[in-house]
Amino acid sequence: MKKLQKNSLNDAYIRPEQLCVGLYIHLDLGWTKHPFSFASFKIEKPEQISTIKGLGLKRIRYSPIKSDCEPASDVPSANDDSLTSPSDAPMAQKTQTQAPGQTEPVSAAQASLDAITHSASAPVNEEKRAMMERMNKQGEKILACEREFLAAARALKSMWQNMFADPLGVSEQATEMVDGMAESAMMEAEIAIHLMIDSKNGSDMYTHALNVAILSMILAKEMGFSIEEIKLIGLGAVFHDVGCTDIPRRIKEKNEPLTPAEAEIMHRHCKNGIDICNRLQLPYEALLIVWQHHERTDGSGYPARLRDKQISPLASIVAVADAFDEICNPINKSLAHTPHEALSLIYAQQRTKFDARTLTALVHSLGVYPPGTIVLLSNGVIGMVVAVNAKRPLKPTVLIYDADIPKDEVMLIDLDQDASVTVTKTVAPHQLAPEILDYLAPGKRASYYFRPVETV
Repeated sequence: MKKLQKNSLNDAYIRPEQLCVGLYIHLDLGWTKHPFSFASFKIEKPEQISTIKGLGLKRIRYSPIKSDCEPASDVPSANDDSLTSPSDAPMAQKTQTQAPGQTEPVSAAQASLDAITHSASAPVNEEKRAMMERMNKQGEKILACEREFLAAARALKSMWQNMFADPLGVSEQATEMVDGMAESAMMEAEIAIHLMIDSKNGSDMYTHALNVAILSMILAKEMGFSIEEIKLIGLGAVFHDVGCTDIPRRIKEKNEPLTPAEAEIMHRHCKNGIDICNRLQLPYEALLIVWQHHERTDGSGYPARLRDKQISPLASIVAVADAFDEICNPINKSLAHTPHEALSLIYAQQRTKFDARTLTALVHSLGVYPPGTIVLLSNGVIGMVVAVNAKRPLKPTVLIYDADIPKDEVMLIDLDQDASVTVTKTVAPHQLAPEILDYLAPGKRASYYFRPVETV
């Protein structure tokens, strides 16, 4: 299958004088070098044409199939090679003899190197200024979520390390942390779920526990559970795998399938967890989560091979969140799936193992485009979903791929605020060109956090 690239072979070049309303154009400039919200867009008013001409470009790339009309009829002479289309450029270089002083045709990807007649950044219009302000605010929200997540992960690590020395103190700390999360989630009518890639929290074990707790509480809120039940779910979830601390690392971190003997040892972590959590004096409902989070509705789970209603409703929620995070973030990183792929995998291969109502809540909470999904936008731009709001599932926040913007200064677009752009389709990571895949890095560890949605 053809890898998705930045430019299309169906595009062509025109002179600035040929611009007209209805053309879909691509400005081969860095985002800071032009005043428009996006480098690819359809010209809708004459004022845009004047602005484009003011950029000093010798030629402009446009997409015939996305345009409503043909370019204006200022056609160059037959021997003028300056408007060679991207698809014809390689052939032109092979068949034409370059005259002295003649400019050699270049590809569309190189257009910004030879088409710009000035080096200064273009002035920013009000529309783009407002967009930049929204991007800055969105970035601040993402950073705030990351700070809260990392603080919670560090606190959880400290709790796990002090469980035997101060069990009641740890129980009190965990209850306080989970209660704060639950109350924050329940106070808001809408919450946005944020994706944090490869969070630097120091250990996958604590990250997994926190991921499962956060996602479980989100699912419980979606399913209409009370705040007290959500707190119990969170408390059981942060300790659901605490029994793994007694499992040898060679088993719990093994990349290959476990042998029957190793699987039997691994299954003991549920019983180990109960023993530890009894010392913490956790509520009975939280203990059931620790004991039953690997049970499955079809009776194929462990440790007691329970079925359907035999499984605690709270444990059923944590079971779904646990399985989902294991698919996204397995021990063997080469087997990691994006959240979009994980949802598809659970429904295709495991839906009979989980509570149907909980699976429906998972899909609804993560949206049509779960965080981590690669998408192609209507303006031809490729990006990765980093935040979703279940109330507006078709309007996620997207991290944009732009080779001209450093990876540590990423461009974030909230489609709920920029109505002119929509998601065209999802894209599998293997369809991406290597440079785009490296930029977006969808396969790295995914962690979730949530924040209140501001009303406009």
